[in-house]
Amino acid sequence: MSDILSEYDTSLNGLDNREVQKRHEEYGLNEIEEKKPEPLIILFLSQFVDILIGLLIVAAIAAFAIGDVIDAGVILLAVLLNTIIGFIQEYRSRRAVESLKGLITKTAIVKRENEISEIESKDLTVGDIVILEEGCKVPADAKLIEANYLSCDESNLTGESEAVKKDVDDTVYMDSNILSGHAQAVVTSVGMKTEIGKIAKIVQEEDEETPLAKRVGKLGKILSAIAIVVCIAIFALELFKGVPIVETFMTAVSLAVAAIPEGLPAVLTLTLALGMNEMAKSNAIVRKLLSVETLGSCTVICSDKTGTLTENKMTVVENFYTNKDKTHLIGKLCNNAIINDDKIIGDQTDGAILKYCKDYDCSYERVGEIPLDSNRKMMTTIHRLDDGKDIVLSKGAPEIILDLCKYIDNDGSIEILDSQTKEKLLEKIGEMSAKALRVIGFAYKIRDKNDDESDLTFTGLLGLIDPPKKDAKKAVEECINAGIDVIMITGDHEKTACAIAKHLGILTDGKVITGAELDQLSDERYLESVKDIQVYARVKPEQKMRIVETLKQLDNIVAMTGDGVNDAPALKKASIGVSMGDGCDVAKEASDMILQNNDFTTIVKAIEGGRKIYDNIKRFVKYQVSTNVGAILTIVGTSLLNLPLPFNPAQLLWLNIVMDGPPAQMLGIEGAEKDIMKRPPEKGDILTKNTLLQILLLGLVMAIGTICVFAYEIYSGASTTKAMTIAFTLFVVYQLLNAYNGKANSEKSSKYLYLGIAISFMLQLLILYIPQLQILFRTTSIGLVDWIIIILVASTILIAQKIMNRVIK
Repeated sequence: MSDILSEYDTSLNGLDNREVQKRHEEYGLNEIEEKKPEPLIILFLSQFVDILIGLLIVAAIAAFAIGDVIDAGVILLAVLLNTIIGFIQEYRSRRAVESLKGLITKTAIVKRENEISEIESKDLTVGDIVILEEGCKVPADAKLIEANYLSCDESNLTGESEAVKKDVDDTVYMDSNILSGHAQAVVTSVGMKTEIGKIAKIVQEEDEETPLAKRVGKLGKILSAIAIVVCIAIFALELFKGVPIVETFMTAVSLAVAAIPEGLPAVLTLTLALGMNEMAKSNAIVRKLLSVETLGSCTVICSDKTGTLTENKMTVVENFYTNKDKTHLIGKLCNNAIINDDKIIGDQTDGAILKYCKDYDCSYERVGEIPLDSNRKMMTTIHRLDDGKDIVLSKGAPEIILDLCKYIDNDGSIEILDSQTKEKLLEKIGEMSAKALRVIGFAYKIRDKNDDESDLTFTGLLGLIDPPKKDAKKAVEECINAGIDVIMITGDHEKTACAIAKHLGILTDGKVITGAELDQLSDERYLESVKDIQVYARVKPEQKMRIVETLKQLDNIVAMTGDGVNDAPALKKASIGVSMGDGCDVAKEASDMILQNNDFTTIVKAIEGGRKIYDNIKRFVKYQVSTNVGAILTIVGTSLLNLPLPFNPAQLLWLNIVMDGPPAQMLGIEGAEKDIMKRPPEKGDILTKNTLLQILLLGLVMAIGTICVFAYEIYSGASTTKAMTIAFTLFVVYQLLNAYNGKANSEKSSKYLYLGIAISFMLQLLILYIPQLQILFRTTSIGLVDWIIIILVASTILIAQKIMNRVIK
């Protein structure tokens, strides 16, 4: 005690007021500091600082400049929708720090100048002597200088629900609840220097950009570069040919609008939002829109054991009796747990034993208790029998119980516990422990003048375990088939962790490491060995962040589970932070996804959903960009061949509405591919080299077909209006059949794509055959032969895709 007092330059009488003032200046107040938040207007405007958003705004201005107010309005609506969603997401992320601030108790009992008083907890400082009583919250990090049967609930900080016994020299942490006992402690850290303060600092750091955000940003740069180059080229070509400058400018601007997939953010938002809604039905609440796709890119899942892979219900699964009735009597009476509506209140191990022994119909008045503590590793209760004698009932660590036993009760026959019998019992304990069971020994005696916990009579053993969830093994197997590594991280013992990990298929040929061993590894050595580690045991929550950071150094997309305040930094740092539905608010606010049912299988379902969403994003991006490329090549080709342009500005903008309309939206909600969980995670760009090659070839097919038919009509003597109408309609049909090319190979076929194609085709018929729309789009009616030519030529896009599916993998 004196060492602690001298270390913090204080005494049992507490600090004097002058010293308190001095230390306030040195250490500051006991408060969680919050970064001064950006004004909301700045936060909102910052959402516009994005290449794709900037490109869309330029396209909207260009559309407005050529008189297309409707298209300009649609583009600006898409921009506004995306900026509002981004603003809401960033505003919500501030709440994590507010949740942390709400944890801190408002008052504290402190001893100063040898007087005890209640003060505001923010006025505590290092060296203060605080009084801790049952039912209160710890107001700051402190070291115990006196402790009487003290137990704390640190679940808010660590996520572990079991009560933690505390002795002199142990540290108690801010926000822990005192469950029993009383103590005095010296404050060692206040405010941002406490464990919760350190967490608050990390939680306030800016989020990393998600993989999808990076990929969309890269795509935006590519598309903007293409649009600028093509516009300049077309403008120069047309001007060189002697086309009036106003008409040339309008064509170039129209092409720019057509070259940029304005519908991309809208379709992206809709696809992600629908994905969020679908995941919510499967008990996965995704808090951040772009995180929906990040799940699909996940390469490593770092999962807690307790409650996620296991039931979080200690269960008696094995027994060894020498006297069953006596063992059950001890299990029922030497127990402080309560079962209310099948829920355990109190220690989980006690609760499991009470459930197992509850049918034993016998009860005696308790007249004494020696509580469980970390040194004795056992608990004892004394009860008054009907004949007035007292019976001593003990349970605890089996080796310790056995050492205190002089006798053994063989179904009522009391015999001396000889060394040979004791050796057999120790072998049985070792056998049960090897199965990762938590083994509890039971003993009793009729109270005598000797020590209550001596000369006991042994009655039996119970083996408990937190059993794996029934679908967890299958879910782990699915992850392995999908190329996702599953790592178990637990605060539990190494043996228990290994047994569960082996049963679930997590621990195969990899390594097991404890938290203590992890601390001894340098960053370089750990980086070399991290890919081989499959199980982490006896890990503290603060070590999770090191695990996440090291895995991310190897370019992994890491999902990390957690439920305590101490897990918040790791959840924040992970690519996908996954908090539990019954976890603390701070963990939830720091996470990207909340598992309402705390089940590992839900993470796997969410990953499958994320992969489906990413597939659909690639689907509609490929569809839209191949149409853009087709339009660009068609206009460039006709310009180079000295042909009239096949599309006027109004038709180009119509193509844009069609391609960014129903078919693209429907591609965003296609079903999952059959092999979706039998392939490795996506790590590349949205547009891979093979996809870009396919886009170029599809664009060429559309351009060559359109130019050939257009040239044929012109040289056959058809009017320019009819030739343009046929070319325009052919290109629309190309688009619609190309949308069909993007259909998923899914067991759950979506009918919506057919509906989207049908709607777009009906709209095209309207502008071909309604006189008022013919004037607006400068089209004319076309006959049956023209339609046959259009259908035959457009079908080449289907043939081209079939060939590419075989040749380009």
